[in-house]
Parts: sequence; structure tokens; C-alpha cells
Amino acid sequence: QGQLVESGGGLVQAGGSLRLSCTASRSTFNFNTMGWYRQAPGKQRELVATVSSDGRTNYADSVKGRFTISRDNVKNTWYLQMNSLKPEDTAVYYCSAQSRFTNGINWGQGTQVTVSS
Repeated sequence: QGQLVESGGGLVQAGGSLRLSCTASRSTFNFNTMGWYRQAPGKQRELVATVSSDGRTNYADSVKGRFTISRDNVKNTWYLQMNSLKPEDTAVYYCSAQSRFTNGINWGQGTQVTVSS
């Protein structure tokens, strides 16, 4: 089904910014939706943002106006630009891609984002 490789996590102070990247081993043409999810300790994985093949975006209410999802089809990569980070954004962030052909979902390995107060 292909591999997703994430990068860009780290430790940042509240109010700071980070950009996460997710690169697929296959063309993004194979996916109808690409996105980012996160999971904080003791909590369920939750949707952060998605971008569809036609460019429509969707955001969790908690990140609207602060986070931006984008994609580069030439590089088979999508990004999550995170600004004005808050301690409650601390989580492991996972990228995802839903197959256009099977509707199966691939996941990245996860990258830790820690926001200190």
C-alpha cells in the first residue's frame, strides 16, 4: 500500500511554530484524501486537518486559524504548518492517506510535537 514518512516534529515554546511533512512512496494521485491526526497521552486519536484530491480542506475547530494543511503533488508530500502553538497541541502527530482505489488508510509512523508553556 505504500509508505508514509513523516518529519518535522520537536519541542517548541507556546506561541511558536512548526511544520510537519509527510512524504509518500507513491504518487499522491493514488489518494483521495490526505491528512493529519494526533494522539495525546490517554486520549483517542483525533483528526487535525485533511486535504482532498480536489483541494478542499477540513480542520478541527481547535486548530482553525492556526494550522494550515497543504500539499505538493510533485514531491508526493503534504504539510501541516502549525502556528501559535499551545501546550494542548502536544501530541504524537500522524499523517494519513486514504487510497482512491480501496479506501484503505495508510498511516505514518508518528512524530512527537511538544509545546512547553
